[in-house]
Amino acid sequence: MKKPEESASASIDEKVKELGEWRGKTLSRLRTLIKQADPEVVEELKWRKLSNPAGVPVWYHDGIICTGETYMNHVRLTFAKGASLKDPSGLFNSSLGGNTRRAIDIHEGDKVDEAALKDLIRAAVALNVKGKSKPKTKPKPRPASSKRAD
Repeated sequence: MKKPEESASASIDEKVKELGEWRGKTLSRLRTLIKQADPEVVEELKWRKLSNPAGVPVWYHDGIICTGETYMNHVRLTFAKGASLKDPSGLFNSSLGGNTRRAIDIHEGDKVDEAALKDLIRAAVALNVKGKSKPKTKPKPRPASSKRAD
């Protein structure tokens, strides 16, 4: 029996094959870079619906790192916590106005700074891991002596 990651990876392989052309090649290359940056990454295919039966590839490590969407004119990597990441190379070029996400739109013929992308992936993983290790704070109980006046 296949592990869920194996069947998700196989489904992403199929999506890449179906896309063919430059979008499939671009998504495949981005996927390779993500795996090189974080060998422990887990892939899933999510959000299948009538308008997108193939779904959206999602890469996880202690939370969502990024998603890989394909559009007619571009391939988009959306980083779930992109607004919290430093981007010294200026890779983020889309969804810049939000408080949480940031995206990279790649058009046909665009050259991706692979080293900078790997650094961004590693930073996203580090942010997820850091957020995972934070102890959850519980509300402090009220002292028994503090009674409300009714």
